[in-house]
Amino acid sequence: MHSILLAEDDPEIVNLLKINFDASFYDLTTAGNGNAALQKATGQNFHLIILDIMLPGIDGIEVCRKLREKNISAPIMMLTSRSEEIDKVLALELGADDYVTKPFSIRELMARVKAILRRTETVAPVTETANEIQVKDIYINRTKMKATLKGERLDLTAKEFELLYLLASNRGKTFSRHELLEMIWGYSFSGYEHTVTSHINRLRMKIEPDIQQPTYILTTWGVGYRFTE
Repeated sequence: MHSILLAEDDPEIVNLLKINFDASFYDLTTAGNGNAALQKATGQNFHLIILDIMLPGIDGIEVCRKLREKNISAPIMMLTSRSEEIDKVLALELGADDYVTKPFSIRELMARVKAILRRTETVAPVTETANEIQVKDIYINRTKMKATLKGERLDLTAKEFELLYLLASNRGKTFSRHELLEMIWGYSFSGYEHTVTSHINRLRMKIEPDIQQPTYILTTWGVGYRFTE
């Protein structure tokens, strides 16, 4: 059973989602403010964290930032209003995996939840070669959603892992930020290419010996990024 943390202060939305998550056999934990959400998210492992941006106390953006700083790698979905376009961009750059705009269709939200959970679960490899990748000190196992550096497991979010796997399995090929945005996030966030840059920077901080002179994820100036050959 998948465990989900829902941080939302609107009781009507909480009740509506609780009915639907229960019907789909998800284990739902709720938090009515940002402080409670942060405490629960750091004290228990969840398969998915859903954060309303406008939470009392610490807002959802700050909760997302703190969770990623603590290397909490569970996928994060943000709930936003139509007027919070800047917050959507910021949330994605801080490490959120997706967002849903209020008012939302419950069918759409449940479909997006299932899509995120599918992406983070074990995926059967296409070929033996594509499943396991070894480049210098980095080892990637697609089936186990596992990446290690010098034998130590890397704490990666789902999006960071997908980004690393895509680049490493296409060594030497340059991808533009727009291409990476569409391929990793699954649909286009117009004008959100900085989200890719933020994720690349976080990945580099986790795998590069010297962030100023990267040896794994290289920049093709004026175009995008490529993995070392």
